[in-house]
Formats: sequence, structure tokens, C-alpha cells
Amino acid sequence: MKILIVGSGGREHALLWKISQSKRVNKIFAAPGNPGMKQLADLVDIKPTSIIELADFAQEEKIDLTVVGPEQPLALGIVDEFNNRNLKIFGPTQKSAMIETSKSFAKEFMRKNNIPTPGFKVFNSANEALEYFLKAPFPLVIKADGLAAGKGVYICRKRDEAVAAIKEIMLEGKFGQSGERVVIEEFLAGQEMTFMAVCDGKRIFPLATSMDYKKALEGDNGPNTGGMGAISPAPQISKDLFNRIMKTIIQPTVSGLKFENKEYKGLLYAGLMITRDGPKVLEFNARFGDPETQVVLMRLKSDLVDILEGSADENLFDIVADWEENVSGCVVLAAKGYPQKYASGHRIQGLERAKSLGVEIFHAGTAQGKDGLLSSGGRVLNVCATAPSMKEAMDKIYNGISFITFNDMIFRRDIGLNRK
Repeated sequence: MKILIVGSGGREHALLWKISQSKRVNKIFAAPGNPGMKQLADLVDIKPTSIIELADFAQEEKIDLTVVGPEQPLALGIVDEFNNRNLKIFGPTQKSAMIETSKSFAKEFMRKNNIPTPGFKVFNSANEALEYFLKAPFPLVIKADGLAAGKGVYICRKRDEAVAAIKEIMLEGKFGQSGERVVIEEFLAGQEMTFMAVCDGKRIFPLATSMDYKKALEGDNGPNTGGMGAISPAPQISKDLFNRIMKTIIQPTVSGLKFENKEYKGLLYAGLMITRDGPKVLEFNARFGDPETQVVLMRLKSDLVDILEGSADENLFDIVADWEENVSGCVVLAAKGYPQKYASGHRIQGLERAKSLGVEIFHAGTAQGKDGLLSSGGRVLNVCATAPSMKEAMDKIYNGISFITFNDMIFRRDIGLNRK
């Protein structure tokens, strides 16, 4: 098989790493990919948002399966374009991807289908939102309606924080069109976890659970990020909780989308809060999470290509998965200042020494310079490992990190700590 992977981050590098282990695959392309992916794939200089160009490439190269990593191509309708050309692709159509691309759509959808989620209100006007704060109960959560790379969520404990958030999102246009509408939610207490499932329109194939660390700073402080680390399985998961999530959230979501003529094929990601009243949906994503994908794939023993192709072919009926009993962890090495302003172009050293300790390193924001590997993004590298216990996995990861250097490198030192 020939595979095309669309994207250039740590999630795409992890997908490539796992897909390359398939005996069915003899050629992989990555568009545009990153320097860490060069050993396993041919890099193609096409942006993930260049939908027509990607489809032309897939047609010319006779690609057997295209796997979409990031959300932007899905929002632009890459699956629709590929489907129109009878090109096999993993991911939801543009209208199905609305479950991620419009939070207001997702919230109204959940209300209609009795899917547990925090209470909410939608505002199209900054003045209306500001007026609401005069009588609103705090704390509350404010979300930009559209795509914001995981950074459009504000937890506001008092009125002046909420006013500042609305100013940034709606008046200053921090997220462009994505912030023209906001969703304001009740604040939930509990533990967050991630539940990902592969769907073929009818059937649901749940993956191993995970938990990510969204806050920039240790102790879950600071602004939201795209994710500073992850562990798998989610520490709070049990058989009863797993079954409850499937019955009250995942199954009614897939059935409800099918009823609305938005048959869901691809990866359905549910970001959950486990409350006293049970699991509630904080957000849906229409693609693999990042960095949750890294820790989940580290534990997958089965052929990922069988699962992805089963989704694209609407045939997950006979697919089974074998999972490592070992746990896994991931720590994101980022540039100082992320998720706000940060510098790039710093030389990265020590990767081979770190890898000799048994960690996997997935590139997220790197570039090849004249003098070696350079940082080129907010999230630069993902350092991952598996082990029989979380303590062993995290010890391995942090030992590996001790050999990696680049100027202004930051990372959280509390990922997976106090976990068995």
C-alpha cells in the first residue's frame, strides 16, 4: 500500500511511526511532514490546507489511503474533495466535522440528543455577553466558537476576567472569524480525560483512553495550550465508566449525526469531565488528539492501517485491537513563551543520547537548518515511553529529557506524577 499522511506535527509523526510498522505498507508520503519524519517517509512540499493540490498528488501517485492529522483540512472539506474523486481517505466530511469546527453547533446537537454537557449560552454580540456577566454565576468558561488550536478556552473565576476574555476574543479578534461567536458554559469540577473512537458511519471502535495536560504550567496553572503532555490509560477509567461513556455519549453522538445526514467516518474525540454526576462532554474534536495520539499509539499492538482502512471502507465489523498492558506517557518540550509569543531557530541537541535510553521522540515544531536541527514552533518535541508503571515510564522520559537541549526550552515536570 501507498499511504499519504497530511500534517507536520507530533501527532502526524506518531501516526507515521505506527503506520510504518504495518506489513501492508511499502511507501509513505507526508505532506508537508517534518525533519523527524524523513527517515520513514518521503516529504512532499504541500500545505495541509492546499486541498486541491493534495488530491491531485494522491491521484497522480495512486495513493491507497490518505490519513488526515490536523483539523484545518477537515474544516476546508478535504474529505469531500477526495470522495468526489473516489480517493480513499480517513476522516469526516466537512459537515460532519462541524462537531469540532462549531462549538455552538456541537452544544445544540448535544442538547437535542440528551448528551451530558455543561449548561451553556451562545452569544453573537460582545455587548450581550458583557451584559450577561452582570448576573452570571462565576466561575464560568468562555469558548471561541470556531477553531483556535486548543487555545480558545478561558476559565474565568470573576467578572473582570470574563470581560478581558470577551475583549480578546470578540473585540480584538485574537482568533479571527473563530471568535465572532462565543459559547459561555457553566464551570464543572472533576477530572478531565480523553475518549477517542474510530467510526465507520455506523460502527464504533473505541481506542485506549488517555488524559492530557492542557495548562502551560505545573500544577495545572497558566493559559490553555494545545497540550503539554499526556498519559494512557486515563487514571480514572473503569469498566463501568467506559460502558457509561459509550452508552450516554459516543453511541448517541454517532447515531444523532447519522440522523442529521452527517454520517460520521473517522476519529471522534470526546474531551470529558468526570463529575460527581458522571461523564460530561467539554468538547468534541473531529480528529486524533495531540499529544493523546502519541500515548495511545505507543500502546497499540495491532496494525493501525487495518483500523483506519476499516473506517474509510465503512467496514469496522471484523476489526479487533490488541493493547499493551504497559502504561505510557508523553512530555512536550516547548519554546519559552508558548502559547503566546516565543522565539524559534534554536539549535536542538541530544536526541540520539535520549533515544538510547528507550524513549520515542516525535517532532512537533522542528526545521532542518545548515548547522543541524532547529526549533520552529511553540511545541517542539514530544518525548514518550511505555513501562509497566507510570512512575517507570515518567522516570524514563525525564531521564531522556535531561540530555535534550535548545535555548529557552520549557516543559512541565509534573506529567504523570503521583500515578502508579
